[in-house]
Amino acid sequence: MTQGPRHPLALALPSLLLAGVLFTALDTTGKLLLQEHSLFVVVWARYVGQMLIVTAYVRHRTGPHFWRTRHPRAQLARSALLVVTSGAFYVGLRYLPLAEATAIMFATPLLVVLLSGPVMGERATRGRVVAALAGFLGVLLLLRPGSAALHPAVVVVLGAALCNAFYQMLTTKVAGDGTNTSLFYSTVVGAVVLTLALPWGFAETTLSARDWVLLVAAGLFAAAGHGLMIHAFQLAPPSLLAPFTYVQMLWAVAFGYAVFGQLPDRWSALGMAIIVGSGVLLALLERRRARLGRSFP
Repeated sequence: MTQGPRHPLALALPSLLLAGVLFTALDTTGKLLLQEHSLFVVVWARYVGQMLIVTAYVRHRTGPHFWRTRHPRAQLARSALLVVTSGAFYVGLRYLPLAEATAIMFATPLLVVLLSGPVMGERATRGRVVAALAGFLGVLLLLRPGSAALHPAVVVVLGAALCNAFYQMLTTKVAGDGTNTSLFYSTVVGAVVLTLALPWGFAETTLSARDWVLLVAAGLFAAAGHGLMIHAFQLAPPSLLAPFTYVQMLWAVAFGYAVFGQLPDRWSALGMAIIVGSGVLLALLERRRARLGRSFP
């Protein structure tokens, strides 16, 4: 008896979940390197790793003119925002526990909801507003007095989430270029700029054999994670996969405990759960809205 075609989620989910593990491994590696080395070194390794696989993939999918864009200024602005996002996140990661920093970054979709009205002129539905408010309740729990996340560096991570929100909103402005071209610019600009600055970035850096292993690992984790993420979104639509991206929070908690001995207390864990829950709710609402093709209350 022959079996029918498998559901797209069954095909895509293993790649998506493994990508989350690799991204968490990337952040863990970055946090280890940041204990002794500059921010520049870590971000450079991440971008170069991403660029290698993304450029090869995009050229294969799009052809030799994959770099052509109708919106060069918007693409450069997006890329600059992404570099700032990565740098700011790693600044915060130097001081904050891995799980808490990751949870704050997962507030990005909620910021998009709050900013979409004044910035993009979009009307926020009641469901979106409820999800956003619930998510920020989770952030407040996470940043309460006495929490491990209540550190001045949290302002930088919140700034990273805000930059990421603007990056995502600006992505809609370059939709005419196609996903592959935008994906290429998202990685190559940062990689090229950071590589050109390499002589100054490494000027006072001494790397041991262990450090080089970690740098190479960071690049490999970034490249493989993006490759798997791309593969997942080839097999299933983003609206179907979005809720499952929040599984990465589990990996962040596990890696944070296994490598750094950091475990969120119960109130922080509750705050993280609320942030994740509100993000999943928002993803499900957007999926339903896309399926119905209209707004709903």
